[in-house]
Amino acid sequence: MLISAKTEYACIAVLELAARHGHGEPVRIREIADAHDIPSRFLVQILLQLKSAGLVQSVRGASGGYNLAKDPDEITLLDVMTVVDAQLGHAPSSSTRNTPTTRALQRTWKEVAANERALLEDVTFAKLVERLRGAPEGMYY
Repeated sequence: MLISAKTEYACIAVLELAARHGHGEPVRIREIADAHDIPSRFLVQILLQLKSAGLVQSVRGASGGYNLAKDPDEITLLDVMTVVDAQLGHAPSSSTRNTPTTRALQRTWKEVAANERALLEDVTFAKLVERLRGAPEGMYY
């Protein structure tokens, strides 16, 4: 799975917002950018995309910033990743010929992409916050 810098930065930003969800104060772009060495201009563009998609909301003013627009358990990795990467889960073929071999491979690529999407849809930002805070992920006996 290839993840662009833009997609990773979007997930980092949403995870930071999710970790502070419910604390009342918005998170400033500069805090996220500085903590993760993300260019703040790039982060602004990403957060505007996420805002347009209804995943985050902005708060204006001197103490302004961003908050999640939904609870962290209502936002999945797939939600965030599809906002910033429209090609996610697509399996284009490089082959110029349509043969039984290329069709078999293309069907396989599509199955892999569908499984990838299903896995990403299962990971909520509430689960990621638990991982971030070191919550046990389950006991194995």
